[in-house]
Amino acid sequence: MEEFAQTQDNPAGIDLVYLWVDGNDPKWQARRNAFLGRPVEDKPTDCKGRYADNDELKYSLRSVEMYAPWIRRIFIVTDAQVPEWLDLSNPKIRIVDHTEIMPEVCLPSYNSSVIEHFLYKIPGLSERFLFANDDMFLNKPVSPETFYAEDGLPVIRITYSRLRDWLLMFKKRFFGVPLKNYVRIIRNSAELVRKKFGTYYNVKPHHNIDAYLKSDCRRAELMFEDEIGRTLSNHVRNEDDIQRSLYTFVAIAEKRCHLLPVTQKTSFRFHIQNRKHYAKLKRYDPVFFCMNDSEYADDGDRARVKDFLARRFPEKSQFEKQ
Repeated sequence: MEEFAQTQDNPAGIDLVYLWVDGNDPKWQARRNAFLGRPVEDKPTDCKGRYADNDELKYSLRSVEMYAPWIRRIFIVTDAQVPEWLDLSNPKIRIVDHTEIMPEVCLPSYNSSVIEHFLYKIPGLSERFLFANDDMFLNKPVSPETFYAEDGLPVIRITYSRLRDWLLMFKKRFFGVPLKNYVRIIRNSAELVRKKFGTYYNVKPHHNIDAYLKSDCRRAELMFEDEIGRTLSNHVRNEDDIQRSLYTFVAIAEKRCHLLPVTQKTSFRFHIQNRKHYAKLKRYDPVFFCMNDSEYADDGDRARVKDFLARRFPEKSQFEKQ
């Protein structure tokens, strides 16, 4: 395992990048509301569930320490915030403010789709790096080979969505049910790659920790520099955003990855408002799981998440103040 993480072409090892925001922070709320001229709205793209902090990052880091101790460094990308429990003296952790990696036109940004285009520009980030939202967790031991094949190319975990896409389009056409923002922005990325390479990739990356090559991100961004540039001033989520699946689709088109279809038994997306998902998570016992907050969840659902995670990962990690 160690030999893989310190190969000659990747002496820096493998890093992990998180996005994190504490939407419960009054100072952050005041800055956001002053800039946008309004509080958080009750709609899918701009609801409390997009920003609420349920201590997921603390427990995600505990899962990483338990199941992926080989990770070299961990970067936490934030908007002038630091988790109060985080031990900043730990040399394995670094806070990266938006202003370090994003141009002025983007700032301030409350749009993860825009922020994600700049993650590969983190100073000191390794060529091979993993990306996670703070609500993503490891449930079992993983190794570098879980994320990168022997040839060094990333393993991309995907779900096929042909039937689901057909149902969504049927509902839109005959019942007027609009496509959700997440579906739209993945399609935006797939359509750009179709125009460039001639193939529409009707798949979705699994909603959990993903593997990337920094050089591939740079090449794809330059390839679609104009298209991405037109979205940079989207300070909140917008239907013309270009989701980071763009980098996945380019890697597929250029055969610079290894596709691995997944099921809920390997990667489970947990909707926190659905209490039945607790039993499903136990039954599936996947490698990865995500505790997905949204416009459908309430504070009672969020309290259950904190209680569950505290029981699932009870031991403090080295990243917490002792």
